Amino acid sequence: MHGTTPRWNADPDDVRRSVAKLVLTLVEFIRQVLERQAIRRMDDETLTAEETESIGLALMRLEETLRDLCAQFGLEPEDLNIDLGPIGKLV
Repeated sequence: MHGTTPRWNADPDDVRRSVAKLVLTLVEFIRQVLERQAIRRMDDETLTAEETESIGLALMRLEETLRDLCAQFGLEPEDLNIDLGPIGKLV
């Protein structure tokens, strides 16, 4: 056996933390998708300077909020990378 892989485990004794981990993982995934889309739009020059500034600030605040919420639930950002088996890792 090659060791354990991090998977979501809804431990009945720690459901709040497990649910928080799952929700925060999904929010981080969406944040990364939005960031990639913003970069693509900047590269395509379809954003104004004001839109670029606004999106950048929103993404920074979202990342900061995610870090704060992770800390509240005793999670590290690395904990948000759920293994999806043969598909690979989520984030």
